[in-house]
Amino acid sequence: MENMFGDILSDLMAGLVGGLGFAPAGNIGETHAVFEAVHGSAPDIAGQGVANPTGLLLSACLLLDHVGQAETASRIRGALEGVIRDGVARTRDMGGSDGTAGFTRAVIGALA
Repeated sequence: MENMFGDILSDLMAGLVGGLGFAPAGNIGETHAVFEAVHGSAPDIAGQGVANPTGLLLSACLLLDHVGQAETASRIRGALEGVIRDGVARTRDMGGSDGTAGFTRAVIGALA
């Protein structure tokens, strides 16, 4: 119950950026930090290879920023933005047919 309003707000904000598949999260304390995709483990689609990895990739960028690797985070964000902007790959929630692996390969290709 204590996190009910946080869950509601995070779901609403994710809707503003295209859905839960796009939303990163960082929980940062004084001595520890945890980064994750807002959608969590998405058990309804687990193991099907159809999840949008954008939220997790952006969470990795938050982690990289947190540990002082801002340049690497920026490169990954740039590759991810290019793939999305140019329509190189699109997962189901983006109106495409690419799976998790195909979308991720496109982002890796954009980094090269």
